[in-house]
Amino acid sequence: MFYPIGEVAEMFNVNLSTIRFWEKEFDILKPKKNGKGNRLFTPTDLENLHVIYHLLKVQGLTLKGAKKRLQENKEGTFKSVEMVKKLEGIKEMLEELKSMMG
Repeated sequence: MFYPIGEVAEMFNVNLSTIRFWEKEFDILKPKKNGKGNRLFTPTDLENLHVIYHLLKVQGLTLKGAKKRLQENKEGTFKSVEMVKKLEGIKEMLEELKSMMG
């Protein structure tokens, strides 16, 4: 399954130019391009973008800091971001249960 850049930008609530910039800056992003040259992102690209987004927008790292983190401990960084996603899901579920109970 492929996602066009517009959908991807909307998912992360960023501009198209931000996605294109991150693609240039981070070698883990490798979207396919169709015959017209439009970028098409895979689910793996989305996972990578989620990690990049988390490092830059949530943790507030600089580009240099985010690149260094991925270079030094890519696997640990991905595991950490995945754990945060799971915890956010649990928090959401608990808040939903709380609202249903009270």
